[in-house]
Amino acid sequence: MFTLASYWRESFKIVLPLQAMKRTKAQKAGPSKKAAKSEKASSKPKSDQESSDEEASTSKASLVSKPDYQNFEQFLTHLEHQRVCTAASIQEFSFRKKRVRVLSKTEDVKESSLGGVVYWMSRDGRVQDNWALLFAQRLALKLELPLTVVFCLVPKFLNATIRHYKFMMGGLQEVEQQCRALDIPFHLLMGPAVEKLPQFVKSKDIGAVVCDFAPLRLPRQWVEDVGKALPQTVPLVQVDAHNVVPLWVASDKQEYAARTIRNKINSKLGEYLSEFPPVVQHPHGTGCKNVKAVDWSAAYASLQCDMEVDEVQWAKPGYKAACQQLYEFCSRRLRHFNDKRNDPTADALSGLSPWLHFGHISAQRCALEVQRFRGQHKASADAFCEEAIVRRELADNFCFYNEHYDSLKGLSSWAYQTLDAHRKDKRDPCYSLEELEKSLTYDDLWNSAQLQLVREGKMHGFLRMYWAKKILEWTATPEQALEYAILLNDKYSLDGRDPNGYVGCMWSIGGVHDMGWKERAVFGKVRYMNYQGCRRKFDVNAFVMRYGGKVHKKK
Repeated sequence: MFTLASYWRESFKIVLPLQAMKRTKAQKAGPSKKAAKSEKASSKPKSDQESSDEEASTSKASLVSKPDYQNFEQFLTHLEHQRVCTAASIQEFSFRKKRVRVLSKTEDVKESSLGGVVYWMSRDGRVQDNWALLFAQRLALKLELPLTVVFCLVPKFLNATIRHYKFMMGGLQEVEQQCRALDIPFHLLMGPAVEKLPQFVKSKDIGAVVCDFAPLRLPRQWVEDVGKALPQTVPLVQVDAHNVVPLWVASDKQEYAARTIRNKINSKLGEYLSEFPPVVQHPHGTGCKNVKAVDWSAAYASLQCDMEVDEVQWAKPGYKAACQQLYEFCSRRLRHFNDKRNDPTADALSGLSPWLHFGHISAQRCALEVQRFRGQHKASADAFCEEAIVRRELADNFCFYNEHYDSLKGLSSWAYQTLDAHRKDKRDPCYSLEELEKSLTYDDLWNSAQLQLVREGKMHGFLRMYWAKKILEWTATPEQALEYAILLNDKYSLDGRDPNGYVGCMWSIGGVHDMGWKERAVFGKVRYMNYQGCRRKFDVNAFVMRYGGKVHKKK
């Protein structure tokens, strides 16, 4: 019996289970009175162990000069080179201890377990640049045990459509291929994790389970249920492989706004924004010799989702396609990002959100590669990292610490009170869900944005705000507005059911992470946006002509 208590606590000093952390109610969210003290504490000199972790801190020199790759194939080679230069494997890498937390009571792994270590992949559907898989391999290498990756496929997930399933499963097919090349078995378990994963663990004599982290209600319930269903002798360990600074490290409470979390995150980037070592060919166990390839046809046949909203053509799933998108952004669009990111007619955004949502690429990898261009495009690189790190992690923070992240109950008291005070204000016109979904409003700009969402599975970030605020203006109640906005976003957008999506709708309709503005009808003190304001920002006519939104009179 191998005791993890000494190995994990001594080597990694894993933080206590997050259940011990306090949850704050939405209406009491705000900057901590002890913020100044905690910030002073974080600026104290690091321990000898932390300061000696040279491999885990990104070399500033590597980010000074523009990379010399000339095409996409060279870019992929560059990424592989970065990993190999960081460490030969995760065993030689100074792993950041606080990325990990133990969820089970037991911390002991049977050294005689034939199945070894399993990584239960869920939110982070990739092989390389995945801290959860890297930690699982580190543990398996340490104990000289086999390593396996599993994914549990449910036939229906909230209001996900075949558009979302095809993108997710396309990425998983690439994961299977990459795992096989590394002699790491990949299994697609058909059904809920609470049923299938414990069965797999028992049948394969698995010694430990490592999972990734998601802040949303249902994935957290899956982890909790699996933890209860696993054999009591099998430890369950969670790694935040999605955020650059692990959620439980960045803050232990709901943050009021970007300004209250920004320094907490930025002050830790020197420690956490590091290069990744590679996931390497696994030397222990029988590998993939006796593992059948996944029957993807059967997997698709098992789905019970909406089949009418089909895949889009512009975004191909998987790690390699994500890298292509990142390469094109860095080499072509990054230079325009700072000045043009709020212009829906300009091609200046990264377009990475679908791949980030499904975990096909790491936000940390994206930030590292963008930062290499900081010498040439400082304002754009900094603006991208603000969005890709601070704003994304703020969204995770809100959804984790606020159980009502998709309800008006999750609003700050000022926002709920002002919307409630204007509940009976006249809405003219007032549209049905069908009219909104079919782009049948009097606003050709809004209709064009909705058409983009339906056709392309995406909407420009600036227009998402306008789009959601108009839904508030055109629906009977703020509750209905939030319901419609979330439903339409989740049904059509490739990055639907994401913390960013929920927070975006809550910001637009309920003033989350915002402040009160001049009071007006319907909106109260929630920030207002209108058509004329958009015309001052960008060429509205050009956008409308691109997507063909018409003006429809209310019948």
